[in-house]
Amino acid sequence: MAAYAILEVEVHDIGEYLLHQRQVAPLLEAVGARYLARGGESRGYEGVDQPASLMLVEFPSLAAMDAFYLGEAYRELISHRDTCSRCRILAVEGLQLSTQQ
Repeated sequence: MAAYAILEVEVHDIGEYLLHQRQVAPLLEAVGARYLARGGESRGYEGVDQPASLMLVEFPSLAAMDAFYLGEAYRELISHRDTCSRCRILAVEGLQLSTQQ
């Protein structure tokens, strides 16, 4: 069952953050993840001010998200990410949709 990572990112140094994204891309690809939304126009409707940059990443499963996030390769990139941005990451498992609806 697919899982989704929801990221809110406040970038302080765009050049360094773009480098971080280039380093992360092959790690996401390796676990079968893909961006569904990345930094486009967004709105906050309730409970939040205007959100920072939002991203939505689809993973094949929550286990794949865990493998990515907890994996040594990504863990090594976190300190660099934290020097150029502030990031909140949430994950949610998708729905098991019936083929008979």
